[in-house]
Amino acid sequence: MTGTAVGTHTVVAEWPDAVTTELRPKPPTAGAAGKHLPSPAEPTTPVAPGAPWTDDPYAHALRTGRGPLFLRRLSHSDRPDGFGVEHTLPLDVERWCAPADAADTTVLRRCTGSVLDAGCGPGRLVAALAARGVPALGVDLSRDAVQRTRRSGGAAIRRSVFDHLPGEGRWGTVLLLDGNIGIGGDPVALLRRLRELAAPGGLLLAEAAPQDVDERLTVRVENAHGHHGRPFSWARLGTTALLSAARSAGWIQTGRWTAEGRPFVELRRPHAEHPHAQAPITERRPPS
Repeated sequence: MTGTAVGTHTVVAEWPDAVTTELRPKPPTAGAAGKHLPSPAEPTTPVAPGAPWTDDPYAHALRTGRGPLFLRRLSHSDRPDGFGVEHTLPLDVERWCAPADAADTTVLRRCTGSVLDAGCGPGRLVAALAARGVPALGVDLSRDAVQRTRRSGGAAIRRSVFDHLPGEGRWGTVLLLDGNIGIGGDPVALLRRLRELAAPGGLLLAEAAPQDVDERLTVRVENAHGHHGRPFSWARLGTTALLSAARSAGWIQTGRWTAEGRPFVELRRPHAEHPHAQAPITERRPPS
């Protein structure tokens, strides 16, 4: 693990009491894993759309721990980008709902200080960090994602990364994995927001798409039966595009690597941006 100026393991000091009570760790539960992804349904299948990531097929997939689940492209692109001929991209629900794997571990080993997982999904990374004794908080819009994270022993709150969050400007590490660079459809705006959340000198560990892409999309989540949520803005960035967006957002590249075919980058928030920046999050345990 690398060190930063933001200190050692700490716990979040700013959670409201009601949230702290809700986030008490619970015994882990195992998720089911599927092996084969069938093809998505034809886009003309009658459906009843739900809100993106909350009451659409994504929520059901998190409850069951398995897919198949897809992102369907609704906007046009003429670049090869990993979407199949049916304009769908499989979402790796089984991996997200399983324990952290070898590629994930290469990221977790780089974490330092308290960790914020932006778009934590079912919480495998937050749970793995908690098992290591590392204070970590997941943030996700999905109620089912937050509940599954808590059942696995992690801490999570249901909010957007653009909402006010605990410990703003004091997180030692921020995680942005599993395609979450796409959140909001504006990568530079997202990366600027995450820089606000990180402490001066703090890290952002981000995952890029394996293809050399740089695109803004309109997509929806759907399952193999064609049931889907409402369209929303998304983005997909390969490593080159992600690093370019990071520079525009004020991050400094400090590393890059690939594990199990997944490309990652390590970025650092400069130390000297704000001479009066808040101190890093320090430990404060609830009274016994």
